[in-house]
Amino acid sequence: MKTAVVFINLGTPDTPNTSGVRRFLREFLSDRRVVEVPRLIWLAILYLIILPFRSPRVAKAYRQIWFGDTSPLRHFSESLVEGVASKLSQEYPDADITVRLAMTYGQPSVESQIHELCDAGVENIFFVPLYPQYSATTTAAAMDAVYRCFARMRDIPQWSWLRNYHNHEAYVAALGESVKAHWQKNGRAERLLMSFHGIPKRNVDLGDPYEQHCNETAEAVAKYLELDDTQWLRTFQSRLGKAEWLTPYTDKTVEALPAEGVKSLDVMCPAFAVECLETLEEIDGEAKEIFMEHGGEGFNYIPCLNDSDAHQDLMLELCRPFVSQSLKK
Repeated sequence: MKTAVVFINLGTPDTPNTSGVRRFLREFLSDRRVVEVPRLIWLAILYLIILPFRSPRVAKAYRQIWFGDTSPLRHFSESLVEGVASKLSQEYPDADITVRLAMTYGQPSVESQIHELCDAGVENIFFVPLYPQYSATTTAAAMDAVYRCFARMRDIPQWSWLRNYHNHEAYVAALGESVKAHWQKNGRAERLLMSFHGIPKRNVDLGDPYEQHCNETAEAVAKYLELDDTQWLRTFQSRLGKAEWLTPYTDKTVEALPAEGVKSLDVMCPAFAVECLETLEEIDGEAKEIFMEHGGEGFNYIPCLNDSDAHQDLMLELCRPFVSQSLKK
């Protein structure tokens, strides 16, 4: 049976200019999963305020982190998927397994990858959203793209998906070892801050398990590193609009810590599989600047797992049950 593994990340602008960012933000912020505001009100805000005024600012931020001819998210996602594909072929040399990367928003789209795979005769697809913690705003949005494609097809392949891996032993170990490697190379700060992407509090009140998953990830990493409650913090970043989002907020926390006597800080972003605007510009840029301006003396960003061997091995382990089951058919 021809088999495929499709890794899905959020997406990225194709170019770091205003028009490229505007196209991306229009698609991303038009998704009802992402913004649960009454439709007419939100579309007015989106088209009259956000797209005209936010797109140039975001484009400027993207230009500061752009990797040559592509974004960090695309660069590391592609490299990660290539590494996993290589390791799968080594572990299953006789299997017919195709590995692809798709984006929920932008290119390569989920739909285009599914159609290419089906045209090539693939009969069984395993979808892996690159979001360790499940949220309707990310994981469910990725699966919506899958469902929309299948809704327009007559001959649907067999398929399955990975819902989350926020407390998977290999994921926690990979995060923990990345912190240890950072400490060994750069020394250890007074506190470790784990900053997760935020979502509106209302989403959690309505049943989204994301906050619980983030808490479980943070606690598992702290336990792996043998940290007590005074040595680490968990915060949420990237809030948008005036509604209450999950707290404590990352920017407010790093602003307050120096006055509380915390002068050095290590920061990691466990919700992000690879580097992106939110990690490089918002954390290693804005949050670092806030901390230092308010009396901090040392701010050290610990990179995402990116395309590291540990991340590739984690993805391989997550795919192994699906591949093994597929080979039995």
